[in-house]
Amino acid sequence: MAGLIGKKIGMTSVFSADGKSIPCTVLQVGPCVVTQVKTVANDGYDAIQIAFDERKEKNTPKPLLGHFKKSNTTPKRIVREFKNFKFPITAGDVLTAELYKEDTFVDVTGISKGKGFQGVIKRHGFSGVGGTTHGQHNRLRAPGSLGASSFPSRVLKGMRMGGHTGCRKVKQLNLEIVKLIADQNILVVKGSVPGSNGSYIIVEK
Repeated sequence: MAGLIGKKIGMTSVFSADGKSIPCTVLQVGPCVVTQVKTVANDGYDAIQIAFDERKEKNTPKPLLGHFKKSNTTPKRIVREFKNFKFPITAGDVLTAELYKEDTFVDVTGISKGKGFQGVIKRHGFSGVGGTTHGQHNRLRAPGSLGASSFPSRVLKGMRMGGHTGCRKVKQLNLEIVKLIADQNILVVKGSVPGSNGSYIIVEK
C-alpha cells in the first residue's frame, strides 16, 4: 500500500465537537525522498523506494552513499519500499504529509516496547492459582501443567510459557486521522501506536 515513513512523537488528547476527550498519538510523517523507482522491466515488480531521517555521511556505508547520490539526496537512516502509488513519481521527489487527508483512516506499523523476560500472567494474561490455602507455597503466578507426562513425553509446540515479551512488529489497523498539520508534516491519529516515543513507524493509506 502507498505510505510514508515517520516517527512517533508522543501522545496527547483532543476534544471532539461534542466535548469528549479523544486520546491521540502525534506522528511526524516525512519528508521522505524517493531514492529509486522499481519497474517490472528492470526489477520484476512495480514499487518505489523511499528514505527518511538524516544520517551522517561518515556513518553511512559506501554502497549506500552511492545509492543516495544517484537520487541527488543526502544519506538517510531508514529505507523502505511501497507499492500502489497512483501518481507519477521519479527519483529525487520529496513526499510529505500532504499525501493524507483528515477524517480518513490509516494503518500504522511499529516495533512495540520491549519488556524483557516476563511470566505467563503478564505475557499471556493468566489469572494465577486461586487462593493460598491447603499447603500451597509459591505457586500463585506459576503456569501450571505443561502437558501429559507419559505421552507424548514432551512439551507441545505453541505452549504458552514465560519468555521475551514485546520488541516485535505490530500493526494497528484503521486509525482515524483527527488532525493534519501539513506544513510541519504532523499527523494526529486517534488511539495508540506501537513503539516508544522517537521510534520509527510506517503509515499506510
